[in-house]
Order: sequence, then structure tokens, then C-alpha cells
Amino acid sequence: MRPALPTTHQAVMVPEVMHALRLSRSKVYDLIRSGALPSYTEGRTRRIPLDALNTYMRNKLEEAA
Repeated sequence: MRPALPTTHQAVMVPEVMHALRLSRSKVYDLIRSGALPSYTEGRTRRIPLDALNTYMRNKLEEAA
């Protein structure tokens, strides 16, 4: 089993976000397209800053409370 998120990176790729949030690839890209999950492209790879992912998760927890 892979760890949810690497601890040494500042940004993660879509498959790592999929695994961490237990979402499908299309759902992660929907979040990116909607602006709910900020990202950038490096070469051909979409990357999500860990700060953005943590903010997304914190917002979802606040919504659920």
C-alpha cells in the first residue's frame, strides 16, 4: 500500500490526489476545472500544490461541520 501523500514534495500529481482523496481521475479533474483545487502544468504533468490540497480538505471539513 502506498502512503497517501509524499512528505518531501511541495506539489503532487493527479494520481496521488486520487489516492489521497479516494476519488476518480475525472472527479479530480472536475475539481481542477471548477477552481476548487488549484493546479499548474509542468511539461505535460498537472501538479497540485500541497497547500492547495490541504486548503481544499480543510474547507470540506468546515462545510461538513
